[in-house]
Amino acid sequence: MIALAIVFVVLLLANMPIAFVIGGAGLAWFISSGRSLDVLAQYVITQTQSIAFLAVPFFIFAGNLMNRTGITKNLINFSRLLTRRMVGGIAQVSVLLSTLMGGVSGSAVADASMEARILGPEMIKRGYTRGYAGGVICLTSLITATIPPSLGLILYGFIGGVSIGKLFVAGIVPGLMMMAVLMTTVHITSKRRGFDLPKPDAKRPTWKEIWTELKKSIWALIFPLILIIGIRFGLFTPTEAGAFAVVYAIVIGVFVYKELTWKGFFAALKDSFIDNGGIILIIAMSGIFGKALTIVDAPGMLTGFLFGLTSNPSILMVLIILLLVVLGMFIDSNVNIMLLTPLFLPVLQKMGVDPVHFGICMMTIVTMGCMTPPVGTALYTVCDILDCPVEVYFKETMPFYAAVILLVLALVFLPHLVMWLPNLLYA
Repeated sequence: MIALAIVFVVLLLANMPIAFVIGGAGLAWFISSGRSLDVLAQYVITQTQSIAFLAVPFFIFAGNLMNRTGITKNLINFSRLLTRRMVGGIAQVSVLLSTLMGGVSGSAVADASMEARILGPEMIKRGYTRGYAGGVICLTSLITATIPPSLGLILYGFIGGVSIGKLFVAGIVPGLMMMAVLMTTVHITSKRRGFDLPKPDAKRPTWKEIWTELKKSIWALIFPLILIIGIRFGLFTPTEAGAFAVVYAIVIGVFVYKELTWKGFFAALKDSFIDNGGIILIIAMSGIFGKALTIVDAPGMLTGFLFGLTSNPSILMVLIILLLVVLGMFIDSNVNIMLLTPLFLPVLQKMGVDPVHFGICMMTIVTMGCMTPPVGTALYTVCDILDCPVEVYFKETMPFYAAVILLVLALVFLPHLVMWLPNLLYA
């Protein structure tokens, strides 16, 4: 166990690709324990042999396709209309757009990079500081962690054996709550600093204007509802839902918006190969690492340690959430999902915590790791696009970090906020 941890930390500090950090640490343990290395290839292959896992590459491809269909442009126009009279107008567009895009891309990093390119320059022109603009764009993309079809929820359901359909349904209310919390935070901070105050002659959006823009965006807005209804009533499995999402994106892009070209299709295909290659390699290498953890009974040791701290499941969840905040700063969110879900989930289930409830809280926090230094992928992508120093970004983003953590703590102690909708639909 000590050798496993030491090699993992050393390789991580050496800035090796995270897949090789995981695989290298597992390999080092097998060598140090004198066990046969003949079965390592089997562990690697077995880790990816799951029909449910096929949902991940399908949804990634669907998200990349939808970003090239004209859906994004229509969602931006719809968001601008709804936030026309709000304090911090263009920042509020970012919050609302992330909520709507969560049902399209399913990826916080993809959402953040897209908004940084489209909304970032306009925010700076309107007087927002680069750090504040980057903070808003990054933290609002966190909404995609729970709004279906979240890739994090798919991975969590795959690794933990949890119903992906229930996770999709359970993520809707927390996602909308996060939208409200972040919009309130934008309002308070923008008003205090004088950012983008509404013009006195700004008109309220009329129902006719809302209906006109809604019709243009309806194909994106109904997409997550189609997935949830289809999975809930057995029209397709989560894997088949991923395949459906690809077909849906192609049909909408070619026949409805008529903006998906062969060039865009092959560009989406190329991006999907790159995205899927990284995720699949990490998952494959986690087979070696996970087997080593199982052999040394890491879950059993962790269970004994955590039960020794407290017998209150809510307090235990808070401790785990705080640990995930720290780990998210140093380890990729997908890696945290794959390594920590098998460790924490059995412990919490023994204490009576619903795995769907824990999944929503966990996905929110581990995804926030993409927005925190020193290894946050969304953070560095946005800061690079906006030419913003990381330390400036981090300072300006503190109110948003605090708002997200307070919301997650509320979800921990008020589980019915997460569970009432899945309990209603899956009764």
